[in-house]
Amino acid sequence: MQLNQIILENFRNYASEQFDFAPGVNLICGENAQGKTNLLEACALLSTMRLFRTGQKKEGLAFGAASGRVYGAFEAERQPFTLEVRLHASKAMEVFRAGARLRRQSEGQGLLKTVLFCPDDLYFIRAGAMNRRKFLDTALCQLRPNYGRYLDEYNRVLEHKTRILRDSEERPDLLALYDDFSLRLARLGASLVRYRARYLRKLGETAARLHREIAPDETLTLQYAAIPQNPFGTVQEVEAELQEHLFRHKQAEIAARSCLSGCHKDDILISINGTPAAKYGSQGQVRTCALVLKLSERELMHEDCGEYPVLLLDDVLSELDKRRQDFVLNRIHAGQVLITCCEEEAAAK
Repeated sequence: MQLNQIILENFRNYASEQFDFAPGVNLICGENAQGKTNLLEACALLSTMRLFRTGQKKEGLAFGAASGRVYGAFEAERQPFTLEVRLHASKAMEVFRAGARLRRQSEGQGLLKTVLFCPDDLYFIRAGAMNRRKFLDTALCQLRPNYGRYLDEYNRVLEHKTRILRDSEERPDLLALYDDFSLRLARLGASLVRYRARYLRKLGETAARLHREIAPDETLTLQYAAIPQNPFGTVQEVEAELQEHLFRHKQAEIAARSCLSGCHKDDILISINGTPAAKYGSQGQVRTCALVLKLSERELMHEDCGEYPVLLLDDVLSELDKRRQDFVLNRIHAGQVLITCCEEEAAAK
């Protein structure tokens, strides 16, 4: 998989710019605030249809611009592709493949596969559960197109249910819709849970192997913290457990006027030698876990599609000691890599 060219118009700090990339390692060097991270964000946008620094896609527009675009030409499975993402200040984002507008934004996910690693990711082990769910969702949306569609629909239903609960004090009649929206969340959530459980099982196996290479005296384990006792059960079994949990918490949700139950509360439990890494791991151990999970994500994408995804390293090497730098650099000999750095000499080391 190879990204050959990207064109930015009114995206972040770029008025109009074109970048051409080579196979292998590409170094993107410059001073701070010159747009290096913005460029990698545009690359990631072409694969995930999301901006990794904000949930509001229109925030990708240059200040004061009414519209902008990110155009990419790339190769995947030995076939040429073009994708264009058009951002608008006053309407929804549009996605075009080979010039034809796609009906759903999710249809563009995963045609170009990327793995992004930025300094904030070094701390996501200790960050909130939302960050770890985002890690899962970003990978699965690229690997499994249906997952992206389920996730988008789940989030829409969740937003509607949240509004019902939020406004129910002034309009109690809205609660007549509660059961219907809860049932829909359980149905969609069952599919999301099963995708996540299967992906996390494979990720855990790969991560444990890589972790032993850099920390041979430690054992890394991942556990999916979800409502269903058996997230590997049938869709019907998982859905039934989600329904039971949702309706058992109905009165609590009404009282809190918030959605307290559902797979939007799931988490990944990360342990080292059986001890929670987030609570007891040292800074070095936490960083090692983050490195291993990102590299494992890359390995699983290669295993799934036979090609390495484009690896986007946003000034992350400068945050690592030499041992961890070597651990990363020794695994990027295959596939295309885009590395941002402030000093070319430091990146070359």
